[in-house]
Amino acid sequence: MSTTNERQQELAIDMKAGMDYDELMNCMRCGFCLPSCPTYRESGGNEAASPRGRIALMKAVVDGIMEPDEDFEKQLSLCLGCRACEPACPSGVKYGHLLEAARDIIQKKKKHSLPVRMVRSLVFNQLFPKPNRMRTVSSLLWFYQKTGIQKIAQATHLTKIAPGNLSIMEKVLPQVPSPSQLKNRPTHVAAEGKVKQKVAFFSGCLMDTMFMDTNDATLFILSKSNCEIVIPEKQNCCGALHAHSGEKDGAKALAKENILAFENVKADFIVSNAGGCGALLVEYGHLLKDDPEWAERAKVFSARVKDISEILLAVGMPKMVLDEQIVTYQDSCHLRNVMGTFSAPRRLLQQIEGVTFTEMKDADRCCGSAGVYNIIEQEMSMQILDVKMEQAKATKARTLVTANPGCLLQMKLGIERAGLQKDVRAVHIVDLLAEAVKKGE
Repeated sequence: MSTTNERQQELAIDMKAGMDYDELMNCMRCGFCLPSCPTYRESGGNEAASPRGRIALMKAVVDGIMEPDEDFEKQLSLCLGCRACEPACPSGVKYGHLLEAARDIIQKKKKHSLPVRMVRSLVFNQLFPKPNRMRTVSSLLWFYQKTGIQKIAQATHLTKIAPGNLSIMEKVLPQVPSPSQLKNRPTHVAAEGKVKQKVAFFSGCLMDTMFMDTNDATLFILSKSNCEIVIPEKQNCCGALHAHSGEKDGAKALAKENILAFENVKADFIVSNAGGCGALLVEYGHLLKDDPEWAERAKVFSARVKDISEILLAVGMPKMVLDEQIVTYQDSCHLRNVMGTFSAPRRLLQQIEGVTFTEMKDADRCCGSAGVYNIIEQEMSMQILDVKMEQAKATKARTLVTANPGCLLQMKLGIERAGLQKDVRAVHIVDLLAEAVKKGE
């Protein structure tokens, strides 16, 4: 049985072999990344909690100057992975790639307790890569919501047994579709008029179960905008949760499944309506760059991926109308920082009659959701969220819009924590656009 010191030595060897040293050396330590980093700001300017500091820690381990101890792992875990540092970096350092590589190497050497191993295996191996099991879990949640069990649990405060903010998170979950709805998913949707674009839709795992209504709204507005839509049946989870959690092998396996599902589909683009999913889809080329069989195929796949807002802006939306209201927008970090999409959602919102669009201060800064970050790093997540809600309140917006399911739940959680349920709603941009199109008709 290896000692802690032996495991650290093995981890240091693997870090030296597996990290991109040229990318580590690209960091000039100029500090342009510091103001963009949420954990650096919220920690009161702790250098180790910054992108520059974390790169320095990684390099120190690779150079053999320091041991990859518990504090080292803690700082990498504390990072949101929002990648706001990348657009700010004059050297173009791909910090996200370094972070994912380091987390993957750490996880391969990590000695988790039995309960943690079981949970990770359940989530990463038995649930998210298995569409049928995702539908089963969603059906159980539907049963919980529709039979009155949820209301009883909330009324009797049983939900408060859940640790931290999980009881509030349970409260803000969307209404899950029925088992029959989950089974009867379309594979093709015709354009309402003359076809402007033919697109292949990446439906995702959570998006096509828990957030299925948003996927339906996506198909509706694409059709109304004269796009023909193909939805490949064999597609799977994008693998983002795996890639960000040190399960890169699982992410690669899912990437290959999705490339196979889409590569023979004749379509102009592959459309994503979730910022987190789209950001990994456009990086399949990097994820599989060392695999001779898949590297080129992954590049071709990634080049076809577009966010829904870019497509809708290009083809043109039908008339959109809403009751007069102030609307603000919270960027999905990965949609903005990885996919480079930030003006299209705003321009679409500004096209809606009755809407006054008000830009939120620091709308491009992370909301603190970051996949499962708001569960595993709850204290830091809530610090970031509370600041975000103050900024949202300052806009006096009735509707808070975002473009990623995790961000949407985090915004709803923030509304609950701030006691703004009667004054503010949080919606996915696709749902708001669909609402505006229907009212415009």
